[in-house]
Amino acid sequence: MRVRVWVTTVWDNVDLEVDAQWSVEATKNAALSATTGKSFDLDNYIVKFRGAEVFDETQSLGALGVSDGAPMIVLPGRRQPAI
Repeated sequence: MRVRVWVTTVWDNVDLEVDAQWSVEATKNAALSATTGKSFDLDNYIVKFRGAEVFDETQSLGALGVSDGAPMIVLPGRRQPAI
């Protein structure tokens, strides 16, 4: 299936080909890598699905109820200062 992940740090989104068995954390890592070309400390970022933060990122996308074409958001876990 395909999910669309918006990464707010770089104001970009990416479509990822994933499997229902992928973990939320693996999806977060793939989205950050695809949009920035860098690796990040994943603990500094959170994932939102259907407007709510996903607290257990070890669960699979299937267990979370993610379907084909579903949007997700990856954003910093702490507020960023406005410049």
